Amino acid sequence: MGHTVEKYFRREREKAVQSWRPERPNAIERDIGLEAHVQREMPLFLTLRDREGNALTTAMLPPGGKDRAGFRIIIVAASNADPYPQQDAAIAALGAHFGLTLNRNRCFPYGR
Repeated sequence: MGHTVEKYFRREREKAVQSWRPERPNAIERDIGLEAHVQREMPLFLTLRDREGNALTTAMLPPGGKDRAGFRIIIVAASNADPYPQQDAAIAALGAHFGLTLNRNRCFPYGR
């Protein structure tokens, strides 16, 4: 979609991998559980799409979709454009699904 959310995805995944502390670090099975850990620790990256599957809006929500103090929610359209004028209802529905308030003033980069 030509936006910077991919940069955040790579950075957050690396941060989650680095925070992994296996129970038995020297055992051959030390990485069993790593992917589950990454999924728990990483923010959710979601893309709202139209009926044809075209990406409309990408969102980075807190891990598990649960509100976290200080977490910077990101919602952008292609080329880092503001998706709210066209996708406000879909963004509100996404927020309602997770119990999050995703109004324009809260979400980066609009709420600066």
